[in-house]
Amino acid sequence: MQLSEEQVLALAPDESSKKSGKELSGPGKWVSKGVNELALWGECQGSGSKPYQTQVDLVNIAFKCSCPSRKFPCKHGVGLLLLYVRTKNDFITHDMPAWVSDWISKRSEKQEKQAEKKEKPVDEAAQAKRRQAREQKVSDGIEELLQWIKDIIRNGIISIPEKGSAWFENMSRRMVDAQAPGLAGMIRNLAEINFYRDGWQTEFIDQLLRIYIIATGFKNNDTLPALLQQDLRTWIGFTQNQEELKEQTGVTDTWLVLGKQVTEEENLTVERNWLYGINSNQYALVLQFLIRGQGAQLALTPGLFVQAELVFYPSVSPLRAIIKKQINTEKVQQYKGFTNWQQVVEAETVHAGALPFYSERPFIVEQVRPVFYNQQWWLQDSNNAMMNIRGGFKNLWKLLSLSGGEALNMAVVGKEKEYEPFGVWYQNEYRIL
Repeated sequence: MQLSEEQVLALAPDESSKKSGKELSGPGKWVSKGVNELALWGECQGSGSKPYQTQVDLVNIAFKCSCPSRKFPCKHGVGLLLLYVRTKNDFITHDMPAWVSDWISKRSEKQEKQAEKKEKPVDEAAQAKRRQAREQKVSDGIEELLQWIKDIIRNGIISIPEKGSAWFENMSRRMVDAQAPGLAGMIRNLAEINFYRDGWQTEFIDQLLRIYIIATGFKNNDTLPALLQQDLRTWIGFTQNQEELKEQTGVTDTWLVLGKQVTEEENLTVERNWLYGINSNQYALVLQFLIRGQGAQLALTPGLFVQAELVFYPSVSPLRAIIKKQINTEKVQQYKGFTNWQQVVEAETVHAGALPFYSERPFIVEQVRPVFYNQQWWLQDSNNAMMNIRGGFKNLWKLLSLSGGEALNMAVVGKEKEYEPFGVWYQNEYRIL
């Protein structure tokens, strides 16, 4: 496993964990430490009489520690992994102690139990009845939603800013009651638009149109191609059984983790991991949902190359995927990007033609540089065409320091007119921003 210090720190759940992890990355903090092909472990002396036992699953990058912290990974996990990256030769390879081998064994047993659970018979009649009841609830809710949209258009949008968030929240709750959580989230996004910003009308109408297309598409579901039907159901909030997906043959490749976006929604943490397949030249989005205090099943580190089999969700424009099998691998330098923004726009046009309500996507764009023009920052390609850097981009100064005014190959995510840089290739190494 070839991890850099920067990649280890990217695993930390917050800035305080990064800082504390750095403080614990000195060899004097650890009473014992060891490593083998499956795990990394160490005992860190804290304020108590017994040292904290810290473990890292090196196959799937998972953490466990006996400290009372509810963060995953905790500062001890970050510190131990940092120490290992810095001083690999100081870690002696030998058999795992009992407290490490027990944890690794339990993780394997859990996977086996999940496989056994999958084999249990399902009451198909009851399942079909529940499915039919939900379809009816969604249909009834969509009828109300379409009437709500028509009223907005009939009355005009000039008074929309005066209605307040409660007005949107009422319709959002109605969609939750109708078991259409995807539509509920899209309506909440309407309420989050900055109505004091110039051009809010265009942003509002674009989002309202997406909701309308999805709602009317579901009403005419039977007349649409099967894959487009699945896209509509996904956006509405119908879930796909991941165990059934894992039974399908996926795309096996060496995947570069381009970047990670983390958002907090009440007690739920949402991770959006963007991947690029070196040989397939395919992009993927792997989502992970974490309840507060619960550890992650996957630890995808930006900049890390992972040998894995990904199964994509059914779609006319596949992007979201799940990891069926995963092992870490050595770094690979091979990749193929878009040579200019015109090619990116053409690719976006293809996606929009197949899926009008598509979401943002990642792209690797070759030889672009950050430039300041007309009071904002842009990314300029080799043809001098420019694309907006997304507003609020936090790592602009790091990008500028790496670029130094020169063009770099860059990974970005976004859609239409705005993109956020994730990482750049600097001196033949992928550097996360």
